[in-house]
Amino acid sequence: MGSDAHLIVVGGDARLIDVAVRRIDELERRWSRFIPDSEVSQLNRWAGLPVAVSADTVALVEHAIVAWRISGGAFDPTVLGAVIRAGYDRSFDQFRDRIQSGHSVLGLGADAIEVRGETVTLPAGSGFDPGGIGKGLAADLVCADVMAAGAEGVCVNLGGDVRLAGAGPGGGSWTVAVEHPGVDHPIVRLGLAGGAVATSTTLRRQWQVDGETRHHLIDPQTGRPSDTDLTSATVVAGQAWIAEVLAKAVLLAGAAHPFDIVGGTGAEALAIDRDGAVQATPGLSAFLGSEGLPVSV
Repeated sequence: MGSDAHLIVVGGDARLIDVAVRRIDELERRWSRFIPDSEVSQLNRWAGLPVAVSADTVALVEHAIVAWRISGGAFDPTVLGAVIRAGYDRSFDQFRDRIQSGHSVLGLGADAIEVRGETVTLPAGSGFDPGGIGKGLAADLVCADVMAAGAEGVCVNLGGDVRLAGAGPGGGSWTVAVEHPGVDHPIVRLGLAGGAVATSTTLRRQWQVDGETRHHLIDPQTGRPSDTDLTSATVVAGQAWIAEVLAKAVLLAGAAHPFDIVGGTGAEALAIDRDGAVQATPGLSAFLGSEGLPVSV
């Protein structure tokens, strides 16, 4: 999925790691927009027509629709055209020094996606980009599968979307280090008995087009890489897919009112602005232990 995968399995048969790796590969083959015969690629190729897909892909699309609704459109799974126009038209590990704006006539259409049984229909003229929610949901699914196969505890980290369950190494809770680009030490360390942590940042996947710095975080309202004054947002939630969606929504919201979207969800969050100032929801302190929250990075 264009990211590193980090897996920890506590207890159970050593072959459970292989179960996790195979499952990640399976989801990659179904969901990557860079694999021509993936189910997501087929949905995009046949937009406007119903396409039969696996139960995994039905779940991905259904979660994406829910995410679009609860985020008030801050997350939109149909920003593919805007992503391509920004220059992100190939897997990030294939980027080279010379990158140009891409061409796409695809527009938005999350409100018109139809799911009926085992078929999904994208509105004609739109494109589906699983993006971060694909990594988050994959982490949730892999974690559940490995626990069901007999593990005592599991940590799945897919490109910064972390899902935790069961006992950590040594039988206790899990510790997740939250990092920030350009800082050589963790910003905070979060202690969790289970659940998920997701971090979204504008500083990692960057590229230059005609002297302009661009990144992968598209603002659906403008169709362009966001000009948010936040550089990083981290969310703690029960599942990785919702943590991922809320992290992006916090980042897009900006430093003045970053946590409005989190209210009522049961999630907690922290955000870092361009000057390095750190702010967090009050409930995040429950995960910080004695270290506390830094004022700045």
